[in-house]
Amino acid sequence: MELIRGLHNLDVYRRKFPAQQCVLTIGNFDGVHCGHQMILRQLKEKSSLLGLPSTVLIFEPQPLEYFAGQGAPARLSAFREKVRLLAEAGVDSVICLQFTEAMRSQSASAFIEDILVNNLGVQHLIVGDDFRFGHKQSGDFQMLEKAGVHYGFGVSKTCTLMQNGERVSSTAVRTALMNSDFSRAEQLLARPYAISGRVMYGQQLGRTIGVPTANVALKGKKAPLEGVFAVEVAGLEAGKLVQGVANVGVRPTVCGKVPVLEVHLFDFDDSIYGQHIRVVFRKKIRNEQKFNGLDALQQQIHLDIASARKHFGAG
Repeated sequence: MELIRGLHNLDVYRRKFPAQQCVLTIGNFDGVHCGHQMILRQLKEKSSLLGLPSTVLIFEPQPLEYFAGQGAPARLSAFREKVRLLAEAGVDSVICLQFTEAMRSQSASAFIEDILVNNLGVQHLIVGDDFRFGHKQSGDFQMLEKAGVHYGFGVSKTCTLMQNGERVSSTAVRTALMNSDFSRAEQLLARPYAISGRVMYGQQLGRTIGVPTANVALKGKKAPLEGVFAVEVAGLEAGKLVQGVANVGVRPTVCGKVPVLEVHLFDFDDSIYGQHIRVVFRKKIRNEQKFNGLDALQQQIHLDIASARKHFGAG
């Protein structure tokens, strides 16, 4: 799969392949849940029919993050994880454009002409039934249909995917995670929920109290869940999940301020700094809380470890 980031690289791509056309879809694809997967299947079917590459257009930051800042909903998947999931879905290319003030203020008609037609060479566009775009969200599906007639590209929309009477959406996944309903989240995602990231150097306080942890930076983003969890970690040993206990939060006992994912791995002591891991959440043990010193924290961590081992049948 090809990843193109930014208008500059898109311009270079268009100069290299001036006649390149595509079948396109646009969206956040946060979490790449079952509803997104339905759209991607339609995208691939149409691209196969037309003999053109399947392309997904996304934005960084996501538009709602640009408008709402810290008030935006927590992300389900970081950028790298999103791209990985799109690649696994069989997409030919992902184009990521920076969402800036210029992009925000661009009219819907200019977006169609400049981005879709002149830069992407869209031959068929697939969007959700509630898709809006352009300055003040003035563009909608009807506008795209008219533009398609004018510029010569096809347009089709996807209907909302329902599961058990509930609309499949990123919001529904977040709600399931906030309720610690990992079974429901897995149904909505068609896979267990996980957070991916690179193991970084932390304060190494865990080692001082006999509980070393692998720290994964959340890059200042709030996670869609918080607390202590029984987890399984992929990416350490080929084809194997390593069990452990994880804390997601700011670590109030040590006056932390930045959200971090910390994982203590059971029966594992290899150095994994710099490695990229995927932490799969299986069960919530408790909420994050502030303890009266490291001794009290250490005692609670050992209780958490016992709870997680019991969940996995090892306690």
